[in-house]
Amino acid sequence: MDNWITSPNQDVLNRRQMLSLTGMGLGSLALGSIFGNTAQAAPANPLLPKAPHFPAKAKHVIHIFLNGGPSHVDTFDPKPKLQEWAGKEIPVKLKTERPTGVALPSPYKFQQYGQSGIEVSEIFSNLGECVDDMCFIRSMHANVPNHEPSLLLMNCGEARLPRPSLGSWLVYGLGTENQNLPSFISMCPGGYPIQESQNWQSGFLPGVFQGTYVDTKNTDLEKLIANVRNQRMDHNAQVRQLELLRQLNAQHQAERGSDPQLESRIQSFELAFRMQTEAAEAFDVSREPKHILDMYGEGTQARQILVARRLVERGVRFVQVWHGQGQPWDNHDDIEVNHRRLAKQCDQAIAALLKDLKQCGLLEETLVLCSGEFGRTPTVEMPKEGSNAGKINGRDHNHYGFTAWMAGGGVKGGHVHGATDEFGFAAVEDKVHVHDLHATIMKLMGFDHEKLTYRYAGRDFRLTDIHGHVVEDIIA
Repeated sequence: MDNWITSPNQDVLNRRQMLSLTGMGLGSLALGSIFGNTAQAAPANPLLPKAPHFPAKAKHVIHIFLNGGPSHVDTFDPKPKLQEWAGKEIPVKLKTERPTGVALPSPYKFQQYGQSGIEVSEIFSNLGECVDDMCFIRSMHANVPNHEPSLLLMNCGEARLPRPSLGSWLVYGLGTENQNLPSFISMCPGGYPIQESQNWQSGFLPGVFQGTYVDTKNTDLEKLIANVRNQRMDHNAQVRQLELLRQLNAQHQAERGSDPQLESRIQSFELAFRMQTEAAEAFDVSREPKHILDMYGEGTQARQILVARRLVERGVRFVQVWHGQGQPWDNHDDIEVNHRRLAKQCDQAIAALLKDLKQCGLLEETLVLCSGEFGRTPTVEMPKEGSNAGKINGRDHNHYGFTAWMAGGGVKGGHVHGATDEFGFAAVEDKVHVHDLHATIMKLMGFDHEKLTYRYAGRDFRLTDIHGHVVEDIIA
């Protein structure tokens, strides 16, 4: 024991070593009889494809995140009653984060689209052509009207404490089909969203399941993915170097027992080497035919949404597409100008994604989810120092009711689930909490959300914690 303490290789005991080195090792024997030799039984690569609990159509997820909180009453939840009450105080008791005033009707026209006749705002007219493949959940609600906790709730199922993200849970459960690309990629042009990498964290799951951040503002591969190419040595030299590193890491790991963090670090070295050729091809949209490039349009949003399709068709399990750094959809002022500008940046490309996936035969196995972290008030936000510019033409945060939509992956197309009240303030019909949305996504991917668990700190954790009900009505 004294010799171990003075060893330069290690200065603390982990639990497995404590059981082996104290009490004549009886604790280790007891543990082995209960659990077996888990270190040897563990798969060499935790990212190898695995079967879900039951067969499912959806194999991949593309989550388009309109971060900042888009206004549902200006996009996908028409409320003609607001026009009737324009400039008047509505007869609904509002609890808002900031002071709000009278009813603010949408500055945009809504139009029916497709055979289903679902109404969509004029700022998403391209996407309106796809409504027969889309399922709108107009009765979403969250916990609080603040960005930080609402972002974590939507991404990780927990608003305050560090928890694994949805993408990390799905990769933990399913592995990935392409070992040469990250299993979970989060793209955000220009920098991080609010709460930064916590949105795609692996939490207490092994680090190998964490999302890989890519700044899609860049078009140069070496800026997109730092150090993706080795400028100092050729392929064969890298192979020899990696083999030596693998041997040293194996020896290092053997001295320390099963260590998930060390295992994930070893996996990351090997993945980085394999990415050198495949990542360059996957992110290069210039390889697409001209008619596909024209269909998606120009600009950063078009490029990153096209990249999302290229990634899922190459086997990446979970792809997240953020609109931009910070919270671009957080329009407390000038909502008419800003929402129109933001929608113009992505409307054509999102519609192209759905059409492209469909014509490639990938829509049925790819679940496309589009949401913000919450919605916005149907009433105008009043001037407040530090909150807005005092223009009285924007909307405050609203977590009581908002819209998310899904397409592909086994959801009902041309379908509307739930409703907010006649002014669009709160969900009142077939309400869907974020936990319910997560439970439903898990089922679409082949999992019972109550049974996909991970043992940590003495209890079994899951994405939905002790909450969540599957919304069967939206499943085809």
